[in-house]
Amino acid sequence: MTTNHARPGGRPRKDEAAAIGERLLDGARDVFARRGIGSASLDEIAADLGMSKHTLYRRYPNKGALLEAVVARDLGRFREALAQAAAARSEPLEALHAVALRYFTFGISRDYAAFYLAVMAEAAISPSIREKLAAWSATALEPLEAVIVAAQAANVMPAGDPIAICAILVDLLEGASNRVRLVPADTLDEAACRRLFDERWDIFVAAISPRQ
Repeated sequence: MTTNHARPGGRPRKDEAAAIGERLLDGARDVFARRGIGSASLDEIAADLGMSKHTLYRRYPNKGALLEAVVARDLGRFREALAQAAAARSEPLEALHAVALRYFTFGISRDYAAFYLAVMAEAAISPSIREKLAAWSATALEPLEAVIVAAQAANVMPAGDPIAICAILVDLLEGASNRVRLVPADTLDEAACRRLFDERWDIFVAAISPRQ
């Protein structure tokens, strides 16, 4: 059990409060992934963290609010990673390649996959989560769509609906990610994972190349 150090009067300092918040979101994410969104409870999350229920309920009055906070933090990290990948390349198609690769590396992370597969499983039976997941996905893909728009503006990608083009690329990447997720962890090394990505990228480039 972790003891929360607080100032006189019982209120933690700002940095301590931030650390508690991060630990809470980490713990909630883990419980959601292990138990499933529907089966997890705020009481279980608090017990798992060795945290008082009062501390948890003061920050998040219900499970939906806590789930939103976990996803919001993940979305911020995901979007920042894609933006950094895009900024590291000046040529638009190279930038798109870098962003797609970063998307793929996120997708094959067991930790990342465990949580979002739990969210997707809940979305299959919960209309409210399904609606939220659609909104979360749209927000997550904005950096990828922006790079596609930039590539179209530079005439290195044909005109078309960038959202539809992005969906095709994501479908290819998710298919490759699923192959990695569903095999033993030691079956595919880094080189094998990269080959899976490169094969899908080549298919995508062939699909968007001008017809001769």
